[in-house]
Parts: sequence; structure tokens; C-alpha cells
Amino acid sequence: MVTHTMTEPTILTETQGRVGLIRLNRPAQLNALNDELMDALGAALLAFDGNADIGAILITGSDKAFAAGADIAVMADWSYMDVYQSGFITRNWETIRQVRKPVIAAVAGYAMGGGCELALACDIIVAAESAQFALPEIKLAMLPGAGGTQRLPRAVGKAKAMDMCLSARMLSAQEADRYGLVSRVVPDAELPSTALKLATQIAGYSLPALMAIKESVNRAHESALSEGILFERRELHARFASEDAHEGMHAFLDKRKPVFQHR
Repeated sequence: MVTHTMTEPTILTETQGRVGLIRLNRPAQLNALNDELMDALGAALLAFDGNADIGAILITGSDKAFAAGADIAVMADWSYMDVYQSGFITRNWETIRQVRKPVIAAVAGYAMGGGCELALACDIIVAAESAQFALPEIKLAMLPGAGGTQRLPRAVGKAKAMDMCLSARMLSAQEADRYGLVSRVVPDAELPSTALKLATQIAGYSLPALMAIKESVNRAHESALSEGILFERRELHARFASEDAHEGMHAFLDKRKPVFQHR
């Protein structure tokens, strides 16, 4: 049996091929997201994003919880000026928005509050059948403040988002899949291998193309259709300056596997 102490790191990182793996590591607190963990997560994300040998990033939790939300025990007595002057949330939760490479969340068990918001900030969510998603901040007379009120409606629509935010309703993995909150659902035993296989597949593609696609898809949420189409068209034209794009097209014509240099 592993004994977790206060000195254990709040995240664990490793690499497998071109995939950077980040495991949230506060099991006794169901991976509650405190400042220490979010600082470490941000640093790990930026390190993998800046590593030329990494093509995709995979974030996981434990079997019981991806992350059970923000650490309420720390927050309970904060004042307005405490959070305003310290840049609460903005200071370290927003780091993931700087990451240009694809980020995949592998979610088993609870993804509650900030844990759900962290998953929503990722590009793809692979959920185990045990996964449960909720934004229950209303129970504390609070609101989802790490992107939940903005990303959730974009993912599932206003009606479902209002239901979840106003009633604290918890979604099963199957409901989350049906509503478009997650990308796919797999049996719990298959979650690690399925998520890693997906991340490995994505990381094997041309990195500049992956970054261009991520940027373009995100633009769909943040601009009018005409602006998004123009952005996409410029990104398409820019692909013709990429060595990988020419390699990919010629490999297709030659009926061989492309060899990407990520250029």
C-alpha cells in the first residue's frame, strides 16, 4: 500500500513516445485543485508545449476522481480583495489556454466543479463509464468561475448548461456523451490504454498542422462565422508553406506512409 505524504508532488509527469503524460496526484483529496497543484500543472503544460519531442499532452486523475473541484477548505475565508488582488483563477488556471498542442483529458470518477472546468478546457475528453460531471457551485452560493459558465454552453447548449449550473445536476458519462460534453466513452479498464492510444495517434501527425487545426476549431467558438471562415482559409493557405504538408500529399500519391519532420 502506498502512503501519500504532504511532501509528495501534486502532479506526476512522464513521457511515452511523443506524448507528455500529466497525472493529478492528490488522491486523499480526490485531486482537489489547490494553488500548488494548478501552479505545477501549468508549469508541466508549458514545459511539454515547449518540448519539440512532444506532440500531444494527456491529463489524467485517479480511478475515483479526475478532480473533485477547487479546494474549498482553502477558499472558505477569503475576502473579495484577497481573490481580486491575487488574480485568483486567472493567475494559474488560465495557463492551459496558452498551450498550442492538443491536450486530452482522460476522466474517470468525479469531474466536479473546477475538475469539470479543467476537463472542459482540454481539447478532447475521453471518459470512463464511471465518469460523472457536475458544476455544483450553486450549492455553496457560488458560481463556476474557471470558465464553466462560458465553455459549458458552447459544448452542450444553453438549456443543458443552465440545468447543470442552476440545479447542480450531475451527468453520467453516457449523458455527457449524448450532450456533446465528451468525445467518447470507454469501459473503465480501457480508459488508460484508449486515451494513450489516441494521444499517440494524434502526436504522430504533423505538429504544425495539429496546432493550426486546434487554433482554427477554437476560433469557431470565439468569432463570427465569416471571421472564422477567413481565419480557416488563411490557415489552409499557410499549410502550403509546410514541408510536412507536401510530404503528406506526396506520400498519399506514392501510396506510402508519410515521414513527418514537424516542419
